[in-house]
Amino acid sequence: MLLPGTQMHIATFLFVCIEIVIFFYIVIYRLARPDDPMAYLNIFLILLLIIYNVSGGLLPDANLPGSYFVQTSIAYGTGFITPCYFPYYVFHAFGLEKMKFHVYKGVYLFLILPYIIFITAFGLTGNLVFAKHFLILPVAYAIWVIFSLNASIRYKYGNQSTSSAFKEEASILFLSIAAWIGLPIIDYFNLGQSTEAVITNVGFLLLLGLQVKRHIKVTRAEHQQLIASEARLLNWNSTLQHEVEKRTKQLEKLTEQRINTFVNLAHETKTPLTLISNYLEEYLNTNKDSEELSIVKRSFDKLSQDIGNLFDLEKFNKGFSIYNHDCITNCSEIISDSLILFEKYAVKKKVEISSSVQPDVYTQANPLAINRIVNNLVENAIKYSFEGGKIDVFLQASNDKLAFSVRDEGAGIPVGLQKKVFEPYFQISTTKGNFQGMGLGLPIVKKVVEDLAGTIQLVSAPLIPQGTEVKVLLRRHLLKHEDTPASHKVANINMDIDRIVPEPEDQEITRPHVLIVEDNISMANYLQMKLRQHYHVRIALNGNEAFKLLKEHPPLPDIIISDVMMDKLDGFEFAKIISNDKRYKHIPIVFLSAKSTKEDKLQGLKLGAIDFIRKPFSIYELLQKIASLLSVISNQKKALLNGTLASTHESNDSVATNRSQFFEQNCEIYHLTLRERDVAKLICEGYKYKKIADSLYISERTVTKHAQNIFEKLNISSKIELINKLEGGPALQV
Repeated sequence: MLLPGTQMHIATFLFVCIEIVIFFYIVIYRLARPDDPMAYLNIFLILLLIIYNVSGGLLPDANLPGSYFVQTSIAYGTGFITPCYFPYYVFHAFGLEKMKFHVYKGVYLFLILPYIIFITAFGLTGNLVFAKHFLILPVAYAIWVIFSLNASIRYKYGNQSTSSAFKEEASILFLSIAAWIGLPIIDYFNLGQSTEAVITNVGFLLLLGLQVKRHIKVTRAEHQQLIASEARLLNWNSTLQHEVEKRTKQLEKLTEQRINTFVNLAHETKTPLTLISNYLEEYLNTNKDSEELSIVKRSFDKLSQDIGNLFDLEKFNKGFSIYNHDCITNCSEIISDSLILFEKYAVKKKVEISSSVQPDVYTQANPLAINRIVNNLVENAIKYSFEGGKIDVFLQASNDKLAFSVRDEGAGIPVGLQKKVFEPYFQISTTKGNFQGMGLGLPIVKKVVEDLAGTIQLVSAPLIPQGTEVKVLLRRHLLKHEDTPASHKVANINMDIDRIVPEPEDQEITRPHVLIVEDNISMANYLQMKLRQHYHVRIALNGNEAFKLLKEHPPLPDIIISDVMMDKLDGFEFAKIISNDKRYKHIPIVFLSAKSTKEDKLQGLKLGAIDFIRKPFSIYELLQKIASLLSVISNQKKALLNGTLASTHESNDSVATNRSQFFEQNCEIYHLTLRERDVAKLICEGYKYKKIADSLYISERTVTKHAQNIFEKLNISSKIELINKLEGGPALQV
């Protein structure tokens, strides 16, 4: 029974329909499992079967385009190509390594070549029956493939050749190839298209069925593994969640203990701080003030303020209020009085304060709380303003609200940091900064404002072109006849607007040079004050400034004293840079740092530091260490210089010995310093001033200064006289 209008048997058509459905299923499976290589093999197998059935079922047909020869060639061609794919399929799909010869050589010699001979004979003779005699070669080759297939399967299973898996695979593979062995026989005896379709398609569909069965088995195993993995994962998650909860509770408890200890410590320090403050205040009132005591007082006030801020912030975090707001406060008076005190700091910073304060603006709040808001905001504005800048302070009231704002013209706050400034302990590094603090000002202001049921807003770049504006909105209190405003006292203002003390004009340039790299201006000034009694001192506020001094302002320092934690370029990075620069790598570095861990000290020493001194430190210990280090360095240079001079006079040892003895004696007689002796010795050897400067790691200007001192002490005017006086013989005592 044929499909109407075609030569295709209905059995062939049914197989084509089934295989098309299978084809799309395998394509979908391939999309779902893109990592499965077997999908490609099965897709190509089904595609070949569909092409074979369609071409074999429809051709030859006189109603279709193409000659009888062409149609017959296509029909027989697809019948040959599909068996050619069989060795390749079983080789890769079933892992039959012994089939390799048939995959890459056998099918070309015994299937493709016989097909070409068959088509050629048919084309030359036009006798299809005669051409079919050449099909005997593919039949014989198929028998060879059967033996190879048997050997391959047995080689694959080895000792398991009696297993059910072996029997199943062998029977299916033999059935599938048997169908294609019988194809030439079916065609030769013209048994019909339906017989051919049933035998060939059933064989290959059995082969595909075996693969599908194995895929189902593998998929089930994977599914069971997935279920087991999910069960283990759920168990792990439950265990992990329990462990996380346990550790979290432990951490919370430990954190709570630490906070309580910290708060207790801050609380316990208030009594000794109060005593120290009062005794210090009494001493300053009854005795003459001094710069040293002023520094002590400012440092003490800052310490007291930081401890107070820590204590207050922790109270806020625990939900306690530190102020009693059952009183009426005149905000206008507090702001005006505070600005009078801030004026001297603004002048010192060269900043102008402009104010517009509406009089008699009241709110229900503790005066100390309002004073704290005002002081923190104005102090921040002064600190972070550039010299020559302007600060605008406003207080305006409208209906039931009052608005207090402070706006500066400083560097501003980046968008990503505008919320973080209200987080405790967060500080923004500034290009003009060097301000020491703990980052508690704005967080405490925010807590106080929230305690008053108000809001605080920060506006900076890009909403305003320059600087920052902080605005506080509070509830306004309309004063009634029976209300009595609370009295207030403006709190002390503790600002540190220090400047680097300029280098004294009379510093002796011939002294050893010390470079101090410290971002705390008070500490930098203190170190300069103590060190300049013995050394020529220069100051840099961070690593960038220090490196610029090294490059642009000779002479090079004999030693560098550097802090570690600094803005822009910290001490470790600075040390790393100069240790990799041959111009500066010889300069010894001593670190001063509040970092106290063993790892920090080891890191500093690995970077080439001579010593790592922890803060707080004794200035006398530091001075002694600097003196010892410079002495060792001087002795090393002297030994190196003596070695250099000795090597240049090997040919005249006796004369050199006498000259050296005379030189040392005469230097003692004329009271030449160690550095002057080094310079004099090189001058006597004929070195130019520039060469002497390079040899001694000092500037040419310093060499010239030393030479002038030498000539004055010896009362000479030429290098010849210098040589004669120092090396010519023993001089008279002077």
